[in-house]
Amino acid sequence: MPSGKKTVLLTGATGFLGSHLMIKLLQKGHHLQVLGRPGKGHSLRERVLNLLNWFSAGHFADHVTAFETDFTKADLGLGPKEYARLCAAEPMVIHCAADTSFAERNRQRVMALNVHALEGVLELVKKSRSACFHYFSTAYAAGDVAGIVPELPVTADRFHNVYEESKALAESRVSRHCEDFSIPYTIIRPAIVYGDSLSGRSLKFNALYSPVKSMQLIRDIYLHDVQQNGGAKSAQYGIFIDTDGYLHLPLRIFLPRRGFINLIPVDYFSAAAMAIIGTPAAGKTYHISSGKPSNMETLANYSERLLRIKGLEVLYQTPDRNTTFNPPEELFAHFLKPYYPYLSDTRQFEKKNTDAVTGGLAPPELSYEIFARCMEYAGSVGWGKALRDF
Repeated sequence: MPSGKKTVLLTGATGFLGSHLMIKLLQKGHHLQVLGRPGKGHSLRERVLNLLNWFSAGHFADHVTAFETDFTKADLGLGPKEYARLCAAEPMVIHCAADTSFAERNRQRVMALNVHALEGVLELVKKSRSACFHYFSTAYAAGDVAGIVPELPVTADRFHNVYEESKALAESRVSRHCEDFSIPYTIIRPAIVYGDSLSGRSLKFNALYSPVKSMQLIRDIYLHDVQQNGGAKSAQYGIFIDTDGYLHLPLRIFLPRRGFINLIPVDYFSAAAMAIIGTPAAGKTYHISSGKPSNMETLANYSERLLRIKGLEVLYQTPDRNTTFNPPEELFAHFLKPYYPYLSDTRQFEKKNTDAVTGGLAPPELSYEIFARCMEYAGSVGWGKALRDF
C-alpha cells in the first residue's frame, strides 16, 4: 500500500472475489473492517472465520473486525458508536459487494443493492475521509458494444442484462461523487473469473462452470438410459456408447457469431487487483482481463475429453424456424441462455492502465490441464454444495 500498513474497509468479503482480496490484504499485514450480513444460520463473524479456515488462514482472525450492516439503511444500519468507529480509522475502502444476477425478474433487487445501496457506502467514504475508494465493477459494464473497450467511462445505453446496466450506473455514481468531494478513487473491471489455476479451488461455480455442469447432467441422463434401460429412447437421437467407452451425444451449440470468452483465473485477478490497489492513480479505470481469450469450440473440446463424450458441435449461426432440436440440445440451450452474450463476445478490453501497474502481468491461457483441475475440484465439492458456511 502507498502509505504502509493501513486499516482497510472491505465489503463483499464473503463473496468469491472479495474473499480472495481479504486474504491478500491480510497477508500484507493490514487490519480489515469487514462489512456484510449474516447468512445461512451464521453470523458475519462466523462466515469470515469459516472462510479464513478454507484458505488455511485462521491465524489472521484477530486482524479482522466484522460489522453486520444493511447497505439500504441510514448509517448502514449501524449504531452511532459503531459507525463512528468505522469513520475514525480513515480507512482505504474497497467495495466488492454486489448482486450478480442477470435475470430481469430480479431487476428491483439488483438495482437496490448495486445502485441505490451504493449511496450509503459513498457517504461513509466521504465522512471517513477515506484515503482511497476502490470500486469493483465488471468489464461487461461496457454494455452492448463491439470492438475495443477503452479504460474510460461507459458510454453505452444498451446492455445485455440488468447486471451490466446496474454496474454502468454505479460506475457513473462513483465517479461523480468522488470527483465532487475530491476523493481519490479507482474503478476496477474484471472479466469472467474462475478458480485458482494452480490448485483448481474455487468458491463460486457459475460462468465457466455452468456449461460443463449442465453438460454433465445431460450426459448422466442419457448414460443412465443406455446403461440401465437398454438405451431405446436414446437411440432415437443417435445416442449410444461407442467401442472406446465414450457416450456419443449429438448436440449442436448455436452461437450468433464467432467470438471469445474472456476468462481469467482468480489467482491472476488477485495479483492484478493488489497491484492496482497498491499503486492507485486517482480517477483511472482498470480492466483485469485476458489478452488471449478462449472460445466455445475449445471449451466444447475440453468438455468432451473431461466427460468422455463425443458429438458436440459449435455452429456460428442463428437457427431458423425450421430447425429441429433434439432433447439434449433443447435442454442445453435452456441452461446456457443467460450466458450467451459472453460465449461469442466481440468485446476486447483495453489494458494499458492495468499493464502499467502490473508490469504487463498476464493470466495463463486456459489449458486443458487448468480446465480439468478446476472442474475436478468443482465436482469434489458437489459444485458448491459442500461449501455452505460462507
